[in-house]
Amino acid sequence: MKSFFDFNRNSPEERRERNNLYPELAKFHIALREEMSEEEYQAYFNSEKEATRHTRPMLYQTANRWISAY
Repeated sequence: MKSFFDFNRNSPEERRERNNLYPELAKFHIALREEMSEEEYQAYFNSEKEATRHTRPMLYQTANRWISAY
């Protein structure tokens, strides 16, 4: 499943799908855009996108692995 930040914001279809999957987050970002300047919002959006990128590898691990400490 795509995260909120993986959708193409320039595509109306993808934007609609993102807003349907993440309605609360979409409303939050709409409010942020109204309150912040475009540069501030882009900096915030990019930092949030980068922060979610670091957590993704843990989410998509499908194989069970045993970890042993020596």
